[in-house]
Formats: sequence, structure tokens, C-alpha cells
Amino acid sequence: MFPNVISVRGSNYCDIGVTVDQRTNRVIILSTIDNLIKGAAGQAIQNMNLMCGFSENTGLTRISLFP
Repeated sequence: MFPNVISVRGSNYCDIGVTVDQRTNRVIILSTIDNLIKGAAGQAIQNMNLMCGFSENTGLTRISLFP
């Protein structure tokens, strides 16, 4: 099953899908994130939370969608 952006929209999660291409016998791995949350600013807040002993998702649970 392939990942879908709608399943991670507004979250701090990464959805990962894995399949095998039977023709080439190769593994294909796809992932999706909401980079409005998981961009550099979101990552900085997550790291600060960890360094200060707060819950990892403090300040990141509000849905931040493009107007």
C-alpha cells in the first residue's frame, strides 16, 4: 500500500509504504510527510522540546495548513 499525504496532513508523522517490483525484483520504498509541520522550524521545536525535557510534540499538535 502506498502512503498518502492526507493520512499525515497536519501531523508530525511519516507514512511509509513498501512494495516489490516483480519485473525488476527490486524493493520500492515511498514515504510522505507534511512538511508544513516537519520542516526546519518544526524540527527545531521538536529538538528544543527534547532538550528541555518537554513532550516531543509540545507546540506541534495544532494543524498548520496553508491558507
